[in-house]
Amino acid sequence: MKKVLLITAAALLIAGCQRDQATTSVPEGDVDAGREYAQANCVACHGMDGRGAMLGIPHLAAQEAKYLRASLASYREGKRFHAALKDMTEEMTDEEMSNVVAYFSSLPPLGGGDTADPSIVIKTPYERGAELAASCADCHGADGNSTIPGIPSLAGQQPRYFVTATQAYLHGLRDIDTMEQSLRGLGSIDLENLALFYASQKPAVREDSPIGNPAMGEPLSAQCGGCHGAHGVSHDSATPTLAGQDAVYLAKATEAYKNHTRHHDVMLADSTDEEIANIAAFYSVQVSRPAELGNVSAQQLIDMCDRCHGIEVDHSALSVPKINGQDIEYLSRSLRAYRDDRRESSMMHKMALPYSDTMIEAVATIYAARPAN
Repeated sequence: MKKVLLITAAALLIAGCQRDQATTSVPEGDVDAGREYAQANCVACHGMDGRGAMLGIPHLAAQEAKYLRASLASYREGKRFHAALKDMTEEMTDEEMSNVVAYFSSLPPLGGGDTADPSIVIKTPYERGAELAASCADCHGADGNSTIPGIPSLAGQQPRYFVTATQAYLHGLRDIDTMEQSLRGLGSIDLENLALFYASQKPAVREDSPIGNPAMGEPLSAQCGGCHGAHGVSHDSATPTLAGQDAVYLAKATEAYKNHTRHHDVMLADSTDEEIANIAAFYSVQVSRPAELGNVSAQQLIDMCDRCHGIEVDHSALSVPKINGQDIEYLSRSLRAYRDDRRESSMMHKMALPYSDTMIEAVATIYAARPAN
């Protein structure tokens, strides 16, 4: 999700489209014969007009013949996984495959996208997270920088850790009633949106600590640096950053680990209360930074994907699909499959790898809302 990763992934994708895409020609099929085959075998899922019959089923109308043929071959060879399609493609002759590809690619584009509506405003996860964070501001600050002793700051925090921590409150593994009540009703996508928003905020600098001695805490912090990073700035999205955190909160959290009301076997189990206060004081005055580089706008996402999938691209020259107006659920599932290496495409895997589920949802929403071409 970091902008540098997205830019790198986009560069890899552009290079990959030029290098990896097959240039073999697609045998021309018989459109009429393909219509008959589709009527007998494909209509229940894709309709005779090439529209997916329900969410999660792709639209095939006006799709590039080369891409359709490559997709069917992938199902036949087990490079894509769909039990019914694997059975069907294994029984298809090459001629039948060419015919049905000819039929669906010859159909006119469908109408507007599934979510085509001029009033729809596409929001990035950061923007959605900012809206959700408004209800947290009284305790954690408008930008995630808490000024209340004992209340943690969320600004700049690592996103995977944030999601794990909030789920712990929801599941009763951390016991604060107000947190459970505040989070109740939020789904996993909501939590990711919140995590990305807070991760992109700049942590405030604390001048001093209300407890402990930062100078005495510095040598004691050596045992923490292996996981939490030098001076408490974590480089692991699943490990919390401690730098700039409220010292009272850090001390209370550490005591909770010692008392086993929170669960982590290696968390300063043998430290005294004074040592814990000093370590907390040291970390609270360290300078932190955002875990995320900032808001990736919807337009940036579009620009990256449009290099290969845009309207101006000659799709017939590349074995890449048209995705404007495509089924939103199908797009989301496909991107997750590429990201998780469950669908074969080295370049798409690299492109989708930095995307969280919420980022994938944003990309899918943008393209599903566009008119088909």
